[in-house]
Amino acid sequence: MLLSLVSPLALAIGALPVVHGHVTPPSLQKRKDWLSPVYNYLYQFPLPIPPVKVPTATITNPVTNLPIDYYEITINQFSANVYPNKGNATLVGYDGISPGPTFLMERGREAVVRFINNATMDNSVHLHGSYSRAPWDGWAEDVTSSGQFKDYFYPNGQAGRFLWYHDHAIDHTAENAYFGQAGGYILHDPAEDSLGLPSGYGQFDIPLILSAKQYNNDGTLFSPAAETTSLYGDVIHVNGQPWPFFNVQPRKYRLRFLNAAISRTFLLYFQRATGSTAKLPFLVIATDAGLMEAPVNTTSLYISMAERYELVFDFAPFAGQNITLRNTDDVGADVDYVNTDKVMRFVVSPMAVTDPSTVPTSLTTLPFPPALAANRVDHHFAFERTNGEWKINGVGFNEVANRVLANVPRGTVEIWELENGGGGWSHPIHVHLVDFKVLTRTGSTRGVYPYESGGLKDVVWLGPGETVRVEAHYAPWDGLYMFHCHNLIHEDHEMMAAFNVTALLDLGYNETSFRDPMETRWRAEAVTAAKFTTAAITAKVEFMANLQPYNNVDEVMDKLDEYWLTHKKRDAAPVAPGGVKTRRMRIEGRKGLAV
Repeated sequence: MLLSLVSPLALAIGALPVVHGHVTPPSLQKRKDWLSPVYNYLYQFPLPIPPVKVPTATITNPVTNLPIDYYEITINQFSANVYPNKGNATLVGYDGISPGPTFLMERGREAVVRFINNATMDNSVHLHGSYSRAPWDGWAEDVTSSGQFKDYFYPNGQAGRFLWYHDHAIDHTAENAYFGQAGGYILHDPAEDSLGLPSGYGQFDIPLILSAKQYNNDGTLFSPAAETTSLYGDVIHVNGQPWPFFNVQPRKYRLRFLNAAISRTFLLYFQRATGSTAKLPFLVIATDAGLMEAPVNTTSLYISMAERYELVFDFAPFAGQNITLRNTDDVGADVDYVNTDKVMRFVVSPMAVTDPSTVPTSLTTLPFPPALAANRVDHHFAFERTNGEWKINGVGFNEVANRVLANVPRGTVEIWELENGGGGWSHPIHVHLVDFKVLTRTGSTRGVYPYESGGLKDVVWLGPGETVRVEAHYAPWDGLYMFHCHNLIHEDHEMMAAFNVTALLDLGYNETSFRDPMETRWRAEAVTAAKFTTAAITAKVEFMANLQPYNNVDEVMDKLDEYWLTHKKRDAAPVAPGGVKTRRMRIEGRKGLAV
C-alpha cells in the first residue's frame, strides 16, 4: 500500500506543494514554479565587470579649445552561454556584449558617441539621466536602421552620477533592451574625490546592473515581443550573469545599482548566508541624479525599472563570511518564482585589510527649491490601462496629434501629479531632460522614503493605487521630450507621451535651435567608408561643436534668471535677499555648483 511507504514526516508535510520533485516550504508557496529551465548554478560563477570603453579619438572643440572625446559603438548580434548544460543564447548588445561597455566620463569633458547598427532591428539610443539636446536624447521615432549610424553629442556637464544608455526605438524598446542593449555611463565629478568614498572602478566601486529574464528549454532567450502586460522573468541577472558571486575584502564598497529589468521591481536587502537572518544595515549615498545631501541608513531599498541608487556597504564586520543580496516577495504587481528572492552573493575574505575610505555625514549641497503651495498641481497625468491599451490621460504615443500633453515655458518650475490609474499594475515613470524632487506619495502606506526625498531623481515608482507628486525644473534647454512608463512592455504599447519645453521668443539670447528631435541634419546616415575617415570624423565633430549646444549652459541659466525677474510667471526662479539669484534646478556648468 502506498501510504505504508511514506514516512511520518512526509505525511506531516504531504499537503505542501512540490516544485521539481522537492517539497516546497511555506515561504515558497506563493512563488510560481520555473518558467525557464531549472538553473542549478546559484553563486557558482563570478560577477562580470563590464569593460571600460576607450575613446577612438580626441578632437579639440573649435569654440572652447577643450577636448571632445569621440567614441564608436557597434550594435552586434552575439552568442553567449547562460545555462552551462544547454545551448547558447543569441543576444544583441553594444560592442557585442551585454551589458555594454561602461563609459567613465569626466564632468566638463564633452563626448560624441557614434552608434553603428550592425543588427537587424532599428535602434535609438537614450542616455538616461543626461540633459542632452532633443536631437540626441533618443526620441523613439528617431531610429537608426541596420547599416546606418548616428552621432550623439553628450554634454557631461551635470553633477557626478550613474547614468545608463539603452535602446529607445519605437515599439521595440523592450525587445532591444531585454536582448542586451543597455550599459552603464558613470559621470565622475572631481568634487567628490575629497569625500573619501570607496573608489576604483571594478575594485571598490562596483556597478551592479540588475535584470530578470526568461529562457526557453534549449537555453535560448525567451522573447518579450508578443507580451502585452509584463515579463517579470524568473532568472535574476547581475551584470549579465545569473546569481553570481563576488569576492570582496572586509572593508567598505561603493555599489552602484541600476535596475535594467523590463518589468521587475526589486526590494533589496543584505543578509548573512548562515546564522542570523536579520537584515543588515547600509548607507544610501546617491540617487538617479547623483549624491544626496547626507547618507541615509536603511536595511532595505526599493529600486524599480530604470532607477539608480548608490550605496556603501561595509563588509568589515563579516570577515570570512558570505553575505547574500536578496529580493523581497510580493513587490507591487510582480510575479515571484522559485529563486527570484535571491540576487547574488558576496564572499568576504577572512584577511583583515586597511580601509582608507570613509562616508562623511555631509555629502553635498543640493539646490532644493523652497516649499510651494501644498495643493498646487500644474499637470495631472493618469497612467492606466483602457480597453487593453496602456495610456496616459487616455492618449497613446501613436496618437501623434494629441501626444504632447504639456507645454512648459523654458526655465520654469512645475509640479506634476502622477497617478496610477488602477488595475493592480505598477508604473515607474521617467521624465526626460530634467531632475525632479519627489514631494508626496499617497494611496498606500509607503509614503516617500528618505532615500527618495534626500536627492534628485528622474524616475519615480508608482505602486498599485499610488499617486506621486514631483517638482521638475524645465531647463536649461527648450525642445520636445518624452515621458513614459519604464515598464518597457507598457512603453512599447503606447504608455508614452511628450512634453514641450516652449521657446521664449523674447529671451534676447542668440543660440542655435535644437528643439526638434527629428531635425533632418541630425538623423542617422548610411555607413560608408568615406564617413569613417579621420578627416570626416573630425569635420563632423567640429561642425557639431561650432553650434555650441552645451558649452554655454551658464550663460543660458543666467539669461533665464534675468528673464523671469522681469516677466511674471508663477513660481519662476525667485530672487534671494540681496539680489542673489537662486537657481531652482540642479544644472551645473563649468563654473561649479549653482548658487
